Amino acid sequence: MGGTMQTKYTKWLIQSISYLGLIFTGWLVYDLYSKGIFTDGDALIRLVKGYGVWAPTIFVIIQIVQVVIPIIPGGITLPAGAYIFGPLWGFVYNYLGIVIGSLILFGLGRRYGRRIVDAFVSEKTINKYIRRLDGKGWRTTFALLILMPLAPDDALVLLTSLSDMSWREFTWIIILCKPATVFAYSMAVMYGADWVMRMLS
Repeated sequence: MGGTMQTKYTKWLIQSISYLGLIFTGWLVYDLYSKGIFTDGDALIRLVKGYGVWAPTIFVIIQIVQVVIPIIPGGITLPAGAYIFGPLWGFVYNYLGIVIGSLILFGLGRRYGRRIVDAFVSEKTINKYIRRLDGKGWRTTFALLILMPLAPDDALVLLTSLSDMSWREFTWIIILCKPATVFAYSMAVMYGADWVMRMLS
């Protein structure tokens, strides 16, 4: 009896923490969006720099949020990271946030299935890839697409969650292939930061 009660309490605690996390995330997204963080590169830079030593942590959280919620454009956060922290540390923080965010997004896709895919992925993108998910070549196709800087990564992650790709396979593809995109943006900032920021603002 004691073991059963303890198990129920543990499940209740985990669920409560999960709900609180969702509430906090929702509030954070609303607060950041109201400040123009996800639409204005300059506003993002000012906000992150204002946190001083906590700036890297705040930036990683913002990067995770923009991955998990695909309606937020990631074209601002990637170059902003390199612009704020420099090419090396900008790459590290961008990479960390994107990998964590991609894993969370994949998990949400596995948990909620087609409902979340339909909510966040355009019908055009779904129709383009949905028939290829069950094919044997999807793992290779997914890896190659993740290597491309302009590919719809977040949509591809959600779509891949509907396939039979294992967590292990997905994780390794993200870890090994995602650095190419992040590196490309970092180099763009290193050799033309002002030009990149003007293009994205």
